[in-house]
Amino acid sequence: MPLPPLPGRSDELGPQGRRALIGGVVAAHLVGGWALLQIDAVRNAVIDAAPVLMVDMIAPAEPPKPTPPPPAPQPRKLAPAPAPLIAAAPTPTPAPPAFVAPPPEPAPPQPVNVAPAPPAPPAPVAQPPAPPAPKLIPPSALRYVKEPPQDYPLLSRRAKEQGIVTLRVTVDASGHLKDATVHKSSGFERLDQAALQSIRKAVFSPYVENGKAIDVQALAAFDYSL
Repeated sequence: MPLPPLPGRSDELGPQGRRALIGGVVAAHLVGGWALLQIDAVRNAVIDAAPVLMVDMIAPAEPPKPTPPPPAPQPRKLAPAPAPLIAAAPTPTPAPPAFVAPPPEPAPPQPVNVAPAPPAPPAPVAQPPAPPAPKLIPPSALRYVKEPPQDYPLLSRRAKEQGIVTLRVTVDASGHLKDATVHKSSGFERLDQAALQSIRKAVFSPYVENGKAIDVQALAAFDYSL
């Protein structure tokens, strides 16, 4: 890099002088640069050769603590009594498995004899309608073909028994006696029975109504008097 000419001196130096001046300036710069390099190298060498000082930060000593009073004697603890030993229960011996007999085979079912159903009963035969009740007629309408005898019991005569027996008689369409009962008693059993025996000996005339003989019923009186 060319340096500017010094003021007032450029005319005094010739070409050689200027060259010498420029060379001196360049040399001064080189020497200065080398000196700077040497300073950095020496400084690094000094740093490497300097011993490393380790400084420990020590805290100031604490003041002595007051001595604590001796601890109070603790009550003596009694050792717990040993627990009684409990004998282990003996392990039960398993019972041998019980022998279970197999169930017997079921017997084959017996054949069931089914009795035949009884025959159905025959249907009831319809009964003919009951004949109508005998017609009640007055005693005067009762006609006799043969009148009953008037027999007075001998014992009743001796005993002075007398009275009127009224009978209810039923006569069928042919004029025969179907039934006779005491309608009103005389008060004496012998007289009542004598009247029944007498009426059974009588024969009646059939009672005709509308041209047809029918059953009739009437009262017949027997007077027993001395």
